[in-house]
Amino acid sequence: MDQDYFSVDSILAANQKVQCVFKQDLPNLGHLGGGSDRDIAALSKIQLPLWLALIIIYSDWADFNIPTAFGPRVRNALKAEARSVRLASLVGAGGLWYGFGKAIVDILADEQANEISEVLTKTFRARLVEIIDQAQHFAALGPVGAAGSSGDTAQLFREGLDATERELFSLAQESAKRTKRWYEESDRPKR
Repeated sequence: MDQDYFSVDSILAANQKVQCVFKQDLPNLGHLGGGSDRDIAALSKIQLPLWLALIIIYSDWADFNIPTAFGPRVRNALKAEARSVRLASLVGAGGLWYGFGKAIVDILADEQANEISEVLTKTFRARLVEIIDQAQHFAALGPVGAAGSSGDTAQLFREGLDATERELFSLAQESAKRTKRWYEESDRPKR
């Protein structure tokens, strides 16, 4: 995912919330927390969208906690079996787990950034083969959402995918359908 100003994926990833822990009292900014307090007290914990949290973090008014979608529990589950984790349920807004992870990596210190970047990369690699395989399998069975158990299985599989993975699934599925159509319509002798 790129950090393009006009990229909808970038906008949605930057709108994910992170928990900020304020280092100092901030007068007249209590409205950021959505409550009725006038001020933000030091050591207050407030969930803020990433785009706003960046300004506050870079101003050195607060630190942020790594979101649970990239915490030790999720990382351990991904290390154990990356294909079984439903990435779409870890973050909201269409399940942009990879995009949100990239945005988090961009603001972390080197050691933590490298660790999360490695988790993102290994997860993607571990899941990619399964995504392509399932896309080709379901392309041979018919359209996603078709009646019957195969359509339900395809839909359940897709629901657990991150938005990037869903896009790859659709592209691979369409490619498999076109390849099959080309093979069936070609004039060359069949084996």
